[in-house]
Amino acid sequence: MPAPTPDLDAFREHWQDEGDAAVLYRALAEVETDPARRDVFRKLADVEDRHLSIWADLLTQHGAAPGPHRPSLRTRLTISLGRRFGARAVLPALLREEGREVQHYLSMHRATPKGTAGSDESLLLARESAEHASELSRISGGSGEPWHRAESGGFLRNVVYGFNDGLTANFGLVAGVLGATATQQHEAVVVAGVAGLVADALSMGSSGYLAAKSEQEVYDNEIAMERDEIALMPELEQEELSLLYEAKGMNPDAARELARDAMQDPDRMLKEKVQLELGISGEAVSPWREAWITGLATAVGALIPVFPFFVTTGRPAIILSFVLAMAAHFLVGAARSLFTGRGVIRSGIDMFVVGLGVAIAGYYAGEWISGYLS
Repeated sequence: MPAPTPDLDAFREHWQDEGDAAVLYRALAEVETDPARRDVFRKLADVEDRHLSIWADLLTQHGAAPGPHRPSLRTRLTISLGRRFGARAVLPALLREEGREVQHYLSMHRATPKGTAGSDESLLLARESAEHASELSRISGGSGEPWHRAESGGFLRNVVYGFNDGLTANFGLVAGVLGATATQQHEAVVVAGVAGLVADALSMGSSGYLAAKSEQEVYDNEIAMERDEIALMPELEQEELSLLYEAKGMNPDAARELARDAMQDPDRMLKEKVQLELGISGEAVSPWREAWITGLATAVGALIPVFPFFVTTGRPAIILSFVLAMAAHFLVGAARSLFTGRGVIRSGIDMFVVGLGVAIAGYYAGEWISGYLS
């Protein structure tokens, strides 16, 4: 029975992903100021180079040798954001990408018959990608197996999604006013656009504040309960910590000894239990910080469709507003690909279509309401 034909398209996709990762980690190592994290990025880049060679060899063996590697558009975008905002800002996106790689390689291993091209390689790469994800989770303040979680994207995610909300909502509002006003449309657009900007920014900012505050209150309550449990039943808590250490692969005797040492320091004991049992780690979320980030990003997005009416009037203002808003929709769609894992162009086109649909719906809704009331 002939051996199954390997999926060379999948091999090429993995070859591209591994090469992108190597380029990205090296670029982040250049901008990282912390020596320990810089060293981690460099080591990860070296491992990704080895992964790149594995896929290149497989492709070559099947007559499909790849050419020189060129970073994808999404990788170049991530590098630009990392250089602008720092490596820590893009860590959540990297963590999600490594988590997706673990899942993809495990799925590929299950679907590939044992002994055929890609079977052993996918299992090896799944293990090493899992190690990468765990290492990235550690240096970003997380714990556990990140490929089993879908975490928020942090600072950049709040910026991108706040900007997107303000842009889309105010673009629809401006289009609606244009559809409704046959006279004095300039003043009406400016008033409605500024009002929409303020309302959107306050709404998104307050939502970000309340969400972060609620999350922090939940965490504080869980931590307080854990502190009480340590004080009221120390023997049980020590045994639980020992079992948690064992679950991470530690020798039972060593786990019990480490748990006993931790119990001597209540603060250390609480920190260990909070991280390992509750999964709460990293810096505390600041409600006011979340409010300002989300609110300002929303305001900037909402300003784009109304800004042309501050510098010009009539048809030029309308055309400029449409062009800027549609370009911004494409760019914010491309930025969203960092968190969704989709291609930059496809994600950008999706948001372009959404923006166009919002403009058309807003315009005709305004026109219909104006005709109905007149």
